[in-house]
Amino acid sequence: MAVPGAAALPLLLLLSGAAAGCGYQSCPPTRPDMLNVHLVPHSHDDVGWLKTVDQYYYGVRNKDQHAGVQYILDSVVAHLAAVPSRRFVYAEVAFLARWWQQQDTATRRLVRELVQQGRLELVGGGWCMSDEAAAHYRGALEQQALGRRFLRRLFGDCGTPRVAWQIDPFGHSRELAATFAQMGYDGLFLGRVDHQDKWARLKRRELELVWRGSDSLEPARADIFTGILPNTYNPPPGLCWDQLCTDPPVVDGDGPERNVDAVVTSFLQAAAAQAQQYRTNHIIMTMGSDFHYENAHLWFKNLDKLIAHTNARQANGSRVHALYSTPSCYLRELHRANLTWPLKTDDFFPYSDGPHQFWTGYFSSRPALKGYERLSSGFLQVCSQLETLAGPSVRDGPYGPGDSSVLREAVAVAQHHDAVAGTERQHVADDYARQLAKGWDSCQVLVANALSILGGTKEPLVFCNALNISVCPLTEATPHFTVILYNPLAWDVTWPVRLPVRATSYGVTDPQGQPVASQVIPVSGVTRRLRGGTGGAPGELLFQAWAPPLGYSTFQVKQLSPGNTWDTLRWPLGTSWDTSGEPEPQIENEHLRVRFDPITGHLLEIQNLPKGISLPVFQSFYWYNASSGDGQSPQASGAYIFRPLAPTPIPVAKRAATHLIKTALVQELRQNFSEWCSQVLRLRPGQPYLELEWTVGPIPVGDGMGKEVISRFETPLRTAGRFYTDSNGRQVLERRRDYRPTWNLTQTEPVAGNYYPANTRIFIKDQKVQLTVLTDRSQGGSSLQDGSLELMVHRRLLHDDNRGLEEALDEPGADGRGLVVRGRHLVLLDTVEASPEQHRPRAQEMVTPPTVVLAPGTGPHLRQVSGLRRALPPNVHLLSLEPRGAGAVLLRLEHLYQVGESQNGSRAATVDLTTLFSAFTVTAVQEMALGGDIPLPSVSRLLWNTPTGTPRPRRGARPDPRRVRLEPMEIRTFLASVRYRGLGEGLGGP
Repeated sequence: MAVPGAAALPLLLLLSGAAAGCGYQSCPPTRPDMLNVHLVPHSHDDVGWLKTVDQYYYGVRNKDQHAGVQYILDSVVAHLAAVPSRRFVYAEVAFLARWWQQQDTATRRLVRELVQQGRLELVGGGWCMSDEAAAHYRGALEQQALGRRFLRRLFGDCGTPRVAWQIDPFGHSRELAATFAQMGYDGLFLGRVDHQDKWARLKRRELELVWRGSDSLEPARADIFTGILPNTYNPPPGLCWDQLCTDPPVVDGDGPERNVDAVVTSFLQAAAAQAQQYRTNHIIMTMGSDFHYENAHLWFKNLDKLIAHTNARQANGSRVHALYSTPSCYLRELHRANLTWPLKTDDFFPYSDGPHQFWTGYFSSRPALKGYERLSSGFLQVCSQLETLAGPSVRDGPYGPGDSSVLREAVAVAQHHDAVAGTERQHVADDYARQLAKGWDSCQVLVANALSILGGTKEPLVFCNALNISVCPLTEATPHFTVILYNPLAWDVTWPVRLPVRATSYGVTDPQGQPVASQVIPVSGVTRRLRGGTGGAPGELLFQAWAPPLGYSTFQVKQLSPGNTWDTLRWPLGTSWDTSGEPEPQIENEHLRVRFDPITGHLLEIQNLPKGISLPVFQSFYWYNASSGDGQSPQASGAYIFRPLAPTPIPVAKRAATHLIKTALVQELRQNFSEWCSQVLRLRPGQPYLELEWTVGPIPVGDGMGKEVISRFETPLRTAGRFYTDSNGRQVLERRRDYRPTWNLTQTEPVAGNYYPANTRIFIKDQKVQLTVLTDRSQGGSSLQDGSLELMVHRRLLHDDNRGLEEALDEPGADGRGLVVRGRHLVLLDTVEASPEQHRPRAQEMVTPPTVVLAPGTGPHLRQVSGLRRALPPNVHLLSLEPRGAGAVLLRLEHLYQVGESQNGSRAATVDLTTLFSAFTVTAVQEMALGGDIPLPSVSRLLWNTPTGTPRPRRGARPDPRRVRLEPMEIRTFLASVRYRGLGEGLGGP
């Protein structure tokens, strides 16, 4: 139980025998002549999994899982205060921040003392412990920064973590390793790596290494010391003393239950065995697990005894020294050893914890939540930018109080390794979506306030959140309205607008009052069925809109034809393709020609017209029959695990019913493979990519078979077993089928064992031609035969995979019949040399798309506004723009390309910050570490010897805001002092 009155404990207890200072200064003494066992008390507190965040915090629904985080923190603080030698580490700031709000002044003072003395060490420091496969680099970075900023505000330097603590994510990415390094962490500890990898490293004593997180950044900017923990994050067998454990306590009395000698002997044996696998006379043991320490007294009392009785044996010749410690104190001892550590340059994907047990299913689990998280992260950028550009008054404008923090925290929580990963229970997934929706509501008010301030309007502004299924009450009912397109990217964007309407003809004018070509086409039967009774518009109004960098443009829409004149028979727009007819169906614009098989309706060929490239491409949908266990292994496919029953997937259909539409504004072929699987292949003028809009679900499972649905592309490209995926949407890594760069793989699952996370892109290439597919959410992908490429778009399973969830991944969807998901793939065909300049900016447009806001009537007085005086260079991206209190702004500039990736794109770029923004003038800048919480000059990291040498830190010159230089893959973070201009200056347009 929790011990009440922690705050009442005399501070004398804190000060007597307490270490001086925090961090490395607080480390307890060790014995250089002995094996030092660093015992690290910790509690791994998932920010949602079997229970929601609220349920975990308050201890609700303990029948599902006994866990109450508020009691854990109450109890830990009290029992740390009681004995000065005790230590504890904590990671999840989302819980700590909530708990902190409920504490009185005395308890807060006590916690600050514990942190300042290094007795309570904050590790990781993110709002949550981020997933590493499905999280985009911006979301992972910003949730980490959100938590670190909170800790620094509360505890100053002592609250800044030195150690990244990724003990539970199911595989580890290179981009996040680089991120941790650039935030200033000295080390990274991992709990889960592939069982074959771990066994090979164990035999070579290479469980501790230096991980080089980037080939583009000079060492050691993206290098981080990485330790693989011995027992995932659990204690050694027999030494678990939580109320959730069943191991006997340490009994050191003289009665018949005395077991202290056996317990110490068992501990010494475990320590000796572990020491054989590591390279120094220091080893680490994690003493805790999921939601431990709700009654911290049990753990601490038994650890006190274990330490005392272990060290007492030194008098009889034992050479083992046990001590309370922290990951940073352990790290310091490894650094003092001054060894040369092995170097790793790839990543830790995919992860398996046994033969036939590849954790590659979660790359695609819960695709709707993955898509919603990605949309929410993009809208958060829109919200944050407009909050910055419009100034402080935006939070209490004409539409009410708006606040970006609600969505910021919801998106941060969604990065958790059981959130965007899709490995939570259904009611928890629903709660993540609820938190995101609440954040959208608050940000939409803020966005409306900002557009009102910037554009000079008090008219109502409307957001239509269901445009993906062609539902928008305003456009369906109103003959005259305004479309406001806000562009969050730092370059001009052209964007297709599709709005549900009831009439057949509309006039559209641009910000200068000039006519814009528009067209109304029928809503597809699939969309009509999908939206049910929520919308009734028979047509969609199409036009191409555009918006300046960090700005908006307005487009007036006026109905020309009377309403209720819809007569599809009189519309020569669509041609239902007679599959036996001629000529061959195709769609075409100035960039691409796309041909289809007249018999089956499948994609047949893509031609890049300016480059003269023609590539046969066959694309269709298939499903893997999910295993429920077999003679080789009882392992079933589930939320975590992907395990198909057979390596060959089953086609959804051998042919598709097709419907071809050609207008001046769009050419599209609509494919129906089955009542639960359809796709639209679409080209618009000026569009150098083929858009595939797929709709899948509800996946039928009445036959008793779980199904894992893929979109597969087949080409004659000779790819030599190689394909390429991105790391969290940023670096691109080469993958090789049935191969791992650092050990000899024994492949037991030829499909699942070759799946990798495709966060934003996957591609194949030969010597000349590259086929790239961009995704609108994280998906699992692979190339299982040369020339082929596949992405998993949806999965519905009937069995649990025995990883603790105890629930099948069988999402009910809105109507209880099964989840329907709609998403997009963009297909690029180009030369190998030119492809990066296509996929790099397009991926950013997918991740941070423009936002459509509607106004009944004429909308803002200012028809066009840009927050920038000029676009950034084409290889530079404005990654973050956030207000930081009165007169201060945090901004991150990012170079989009890797070294040597593109002849033009990979060049260094220079930006003048002082004249970049139109809403304000940058008067001074301070360069910060990547997290935005520490001035870059004050970052001092431990340096490690590797076989290639010991890199030296680079001391950069004081930043000149007029000439900010960016090298490939570099992100530079600045805290800028700004002076806002009057509305009449700078900002504005025609």
